[in-house]
Amino acid sequence: MLIGIISDLHRVLLQNAYDALDGCDVILCAGDYESVPLIWELESIAPVIAVRGNCDISSTFTDKLPLTAHPRLGGVRILMTHRPQDVGVPASDVDVVVHGHTHIPRDEVLQGIRYINPGSASEPKGGSSATVVRMTVDEGHVSEVLFVTL
Repeated sequence: MLIGIISDLHRVLLQNAYDALDGCDVILCAGDYESVPLIWELESIAPVIAVRGNCDISSTFTDKLPLTAHPRLGGVRILMTHRPQDVGVPASDVDVVVHGHTHIPRDEVLQGIRYINPGSASEPKGGSSATVVRMTVDEGHVSEVLFVTL
């Protein structure tokens, strides 16, 4: 299973992001898209699981988006939230934590849990480039995390 991960679009979805997410089975959006039509555009690529970021404007649509999501995809349990400080202590069955907010890419394993921040798809910080992630899950395990520069 191929999972696209994107965050911190801030009203911009670059054409390169479409290309990078093409072929994904599902897209995780870790917030700060700031424009409901961007979620619809992502859904034209693949089904989207999205959480609300701190910059997402209150509307009927965004108010329905959760602050956290807990999907199980390809046998991998994921905890997704926008801000890393909102992760708390992940449940014992969590394999991967996905967050955004810092605009800095991250792929780190702490106490057996993989933490992924795709960075920002439009406003990178810390000297990084605009990026998204393509994560491959095989038989209940993450087999690859690939950062794609936009």
